[in-house]
Amino acid sequence: MNGLMGQSVWDARGIWIGRVVDVRVIKNREERSMQQSHTIYGLVVSVRRAPVMLGLTRDREGRLGWLSSLVARVVYAGCMFVPWESVASSDSGEVHLASTRKQLARV
Repeated sequence: MNGLMGQSVWDARGIWIGRVVDVRVIKNREERSMQQSHTIYGLVVSVRRAPVMLGLTRDREGRLGWLSSLVARVVYAGCMFVPWESVASSDSGEVHLASTRKQLARV
């Protein structure tokens, strides 16, 4: 997951979308191992990179506080959400998508 942070993201047409600023995960309750306890379900991508965004909006139990919610609206303004299913490859130091920018949703 940490290897994805800051990577450039390119859509299916080869257009630069931005950089990965956050990784969204789902906690797997069945898994006992620390490495397999989370599954990536998407990336947050921004044209203007914010250096610290990971874990900003949720507490340890996954709840949003009012202050975190307010800060998230400002920090994530203009960001796009990339579902993990749309990622064609991410092992070359860049993220390449199988979808276009128009198919992505705003955060």
